[in-house]
Amino acid sequence: MPRNVEIKARVNDLEKMREKVVRIAGKPATVLNQEDIFFNSPRGRVKLRIQNGTAELIYYFRENTTGPRESDYLCLPVPDPAAARRMLAKVHGERGVVRKTRWLYMVGQTRVHLDWVEGLGDFLELEVVLREDQGIEEGAAIARDLIRRLGIREDDLLDRAYVDLMD
Repeated sequence: MPRNVEIKARVNDLEKMREKVVRIAGKPATVLNQEDIFFNSPRGRVKLRIQNGTAELIYYFRENTTGPRESDYLCLPVPDPAAARRMLAKVHGERGVVRKTRWLYMVGQTRVHLDWVEGLGDFLELEVVLREDQGIEEGAAIARDLIRRLGIREDDLLDRAYVDLMD
């Protein structure tokens, strides 16, 4: 199962944070318009992500803690998102919908996301994509270094997903 180490933080000044990220990444962002439809799940989270004309079903599990944390995930392309949504809603029930604009930057093996989330505001996510030979500690060290370089404060770190913040 693919793994990464993640953090999520609230951002007070999106443009100032964008300047810092661009300096570190050295490349422009890829802009993603995302709609995540979450479904009830007994363990972890299940969402149907519709993004720039494509769709995938994503399952992931991670602890609700601040700071760098491991996330295990699976992704499956979905050719008919409307039918998948109807079926998953019937079987599991819809939990919530998160709409966002995401600016994706790559810094080494880390996906840096600057997100504007409808109804919630501005955020930053780091996803250190782990290689098979890497442990959680190495990924956490990479995340902590980026947290320091970007000037993210401890009290800006969040311990849950966007859908949880909407509850």
